[in-house]
Amino acid sequence: MLKLTNIRKTYTVGDLSVDALRGVSLEFRDNEFVSILGPSGCGKTTTLNIIGGLDRYTSGDLIINGRSTREYTDSDWDTYRNHSVGFVFQSYNLIPHQTILANVELALTLSGVSKAERHRRAKEALEQVGLTDHMHKRPNQLSGGQMQRVAIARALINNPDILLADEPTGALDSETSVQVMDLLREVAKDRLVIMVTHNPELAQAYSTRIIQLKDGEVIADSNPYESQEDAPALTGKEAKAGKKTSMSFPTALSLSLNNLMTKKGRTFLTAFAGSIGIIGIALILSLSSGINTYITKVQQDTLTSYPITIEAESVDMTSMLTSLMGVSDEEDSGAPREEDRVYVSNVMYDMMDSMMNAETVTNNLKAFKEYLEEGGGGITDLAQVYYGYDFKFDIYNKDPDGKVVKSDVMSAMETAMGSLYGGDYTDYFNSMGSMYESFDVWQELLPGEDGQLVSSQVLDQHELLYGHWPEEYNQVILFVDDNNQVSDLMLYALGLVSVDEMNETLAALQAGEEVEVEDQSWSYEELCQTQFKLLLPYERYQYDANTNTYTDLSATQTGLEMLYNSNQTGITLQVVGVARSGSNGGMMSGSLGYTNALTQYAIDHTADSQLVKDQLANPDTDVITNLPFRQEGDTEPTDQEKAQAIGEYLLTLDAQSQAEAYVDGMSQPSQQYVDDTVDAQMANITREDIEKMISQEYAAQMGVDAATLDEYIAGMSDEELFAQVEEAMAAQIKEQYAAAAKEQLSALPAAQLSAMLAQAVEQGPNDQGLSLEQFVYLYDNYMPPTHSDSTYQDNLDLMGYIDLESPSSISLYADTFKEKDKIADLITAYNQQVAEEDQISYTDYVALLMSSITDIISGVSYLLIGFVSISLVVSSIMIGIITYISVLERTKEIGILRAVGASKKDVSRVFNAETLIVGLGAGVLGIVVTMLLNIPINAAIHAVTGLTELSAALPPVGGAILVAISAILTILAGLIPARLAAKKDPVEALRSE
Repeated sequence: MLKLTNIRKTYTVGDLSVDALRGVSLEFRDNEFVSILGPSGCGKTTTLNIIGGLDRYTSGDLIINGRSTREYTDSDWDTYRNHSVGFVFQSYNLIPHQTILANVELALTLSGVSKAERHRRAKEALEQVGLTDHMHKRPNQLSGGQMQRVAIARALINNPDILLADEPTGALDSETSVQVMDLLREVAKDRLVIMVTHNPELAQAYSTRIIQLKDGEVIADSNPYESQEDAPALTGKEAKAGKKTSMSFPTALSLSLNNLMTKKGRTFLTAFAGSIGIIGIALILSLSSGINTYITKVQQDTLTSYPITIEAESVDMTSMLTSLMGVSDEEDSGAPREEDRVYVSNVMYDMMDSMMNAETVTNNLKAFKEYLEEGGGGITDLAQVYYGYDFKFDIYNKDPDGKVVKSDVMSAMETAMGSLYGGDYTDYFNSMGSMYESFDVWQELLPGEDGQLVSSQVLDQHELLYGHWPEEYNQVILFVDDNNQVSDLMLYALGLVSVDEMNETLAALQAGEEVEVEDQSWSYEELCQTQFKLLLPYERYQYDANTNTYTDLSATQTGLEMLYNSNQTGITLQVVGVARSGSNGGMMSGSLGYTNALTQYAIDHTADSQLVKDQLANPDTDVITNLPFRQEGDTEPTDQEKAQAIGEYLLTLDAQSQAEAYVDGMSQPSQQYVDDTVDAQMANITREDIEKMISQEYAAQMGVDAATLDEYIAGMSDEELFAQVEEAMAAQIKEQYAAAAKEQLSALPAAQLSAMLAQAVEQGPNDQGLSLEQFVYLYDNYMPPTHSDSTYQDNLDLMGYIDLESPSSISLYADTFKEKDKIADLITAYNQQVAEEDQISYTDYVALLMSSITDIISGVSYLLIGFVSISLVVSSIMIGIITYISVLERTKEIGILRAVGASKKDVSRVFNAETLIVGLGAGVLGIVVTMLLNIPINAAIHAVTGLTELSAALPPVGGAILVAISAILTILAGLIPARLAAKKDPVEALRSE
């Protein structure tokens, strides 16, 4: 079964070669007790190691069961050692951190034997060697003889064909040696036992065959054997050892865990060091998660109260918001850039382009309202629906000086700008009004269900401080912030600051004077005595039966005061309570809240007014001016038609008015005259003449020195300079012509001028009287309107008429962002089933802005995690070093594993399992420490910020990922030490201490 053919083994150390075996040829019987004797260094142990597959021969052949081992791979040798060979060593070579039972089971774990079967066979083996009562002890709790019997039991556990014993009695006393030898002799009855010994007496007493070696050669064999079969040894695939061995990962974990438990202190410190990086990252994640959770809660509690608002007509400012947030186009950001050049980021251009070219979005809310009233595909189940109407509330009160003022910030700003800079800023604020929406004084309260005037959402988000919530349509409530304050901008609108006082303060600030701000306050009772007057739009107009027109009384301060003080006009509004917003704000951005009942009252009474009824009955006529509206087919009259029309009109005027009109018309030079005069004057003028003229004549008038003016002019091109001079010259020519004409004609009496006008009208446009250009000028400046400048719809809007079937906005109030998302999906579904012109478009600006905040928090968190990760990598490297130290400490264990058939992969798996355990331990420890540290951290956050809802909390998924990352990094760090362990020579490893 076992045959050595001319085996040679040469060890090479540097340039020196030593022959340990020199052509050893031996053949063994299937069952015999062979002792190999010889002096130290003669090759006994080398022969034993080659037979056991621990060492490789240099030349020759080792034939096992008729199979050559020349082409054996590492895997084949592992299988051979595990299935065919059992080792008994002089120094026992038991794994100290494993129990006796586990040591004996070790070889079976590589053979794929089930756990129950391993236990059974190991117990039987220990029973055979008389150690049943010691199976749960560790090797250091046994005597030398007992440990050697454990080694024999381990060698026999896989029922090997060959038992190799290397000085099995060398470390035992005589009595124990006899017991061990008796045991080996018993074993040799049914298998081959080869023993290396220095004791010839034991060899003579127990062996059936004694082989003597000297200088690597066989010098004597007491019972040689040579088989009679001449069949050649099998080679190639036919010579393979059979089923491969493999250690299961749980076994590797068990070995490593037991080893780590023998060094609890070092293992804990290693795991703690490895957990430092995990703790840092986990704390950052905890804070980030806590902040994001808090923001989410704020969104759910407060921001979600701002509805999805769909407007009939709006300007899409998404692009501008994106520009303000610094988000550039993906294409621009991805364009190639040269390293040595500076490029422009078009933030200002993008923002201005977005503002100037913002798309106007229109929505068919009439059709969408009908859809919602039919159920809305489930939208009404997810949100409270509120229909808004663009009813213009003109609410007035009296300031401390008794002056009637409009109760809104826009009016205050218009008054302030007019006082500071002069002029009328009404058009400016009408066009830029959306910028001041956050300063709204008046805001409608969200109505509740079942006819309640105020919704539960409003009640929940605001604390009632005094009085009660509105219970009637003409009752309003005042809102203050969480510090019981109202903005100073609101004082004017609330009638608490006079117009003169505000203007004086602004003028002082503009002059750079220091203004002392007085700390003012009012009691709840004082504020609840405040009254306002709502004038409905139609009430401003008074009918004039003589002209069949209407006059706007509010256009004058006197008329406004008359309307305000009249008991026949307006609705008196009474403040009945004071409410406070929470620290997170609330859905009421205004300072005064009125109910939807007031809106409905105003809409109904407006629709029932005589003015609105008249306008509805006459859609082609502006009932205010009693002029027809321009129709779609109407065209602008020609210059000839204008001349004829203005001529007929001028003849209806009195003589004085005709004289004034004639003088004004004759004072207008023709454009041809102006152009010719300018060309004549500019014919011989050069740039130098212009620069000299401007420098001398205009520097003093403009209040600048000549050098500054010259520098400015020098920066202008010839085209720009000449164009400006020609424009100024044309204006001067017109002025001089008009002055000369008026001086000449003013000397004539009005009757003569009137006659001259009549003659000019009779003759028509000509060069002797009034020219066509002069007739057109008179038409543009003297002809009374023939059509209304308004439109039918504009008039209805001006009168405050509202069609309840066509809301100006629809607001959908959801409780959570999840419901908002579902509503968005349902709106998308609605858009897919209607025509393109009826599709709904909207933007949830609050969600857009808040998403950027969470992105910023996440970005900062990732940056901090990146820095902390450095410590995690350093910790992993340290664990790798400690694993290498463990490899050095467990070198003998490596040899033992290889001796029982463990492959290089199995050895590597053992140390990978160790690093995995350390990594998992570090990760779990880091998570536990983080959870403990979060307790004082949260206490500090609550104490410093006062935000009890803001708490650091590690997400479970994040904690699990961190533990996994810790394990992966430590495994990676331990790959090199594990590979070094796998490459260790088993013979050298067994010799280590």
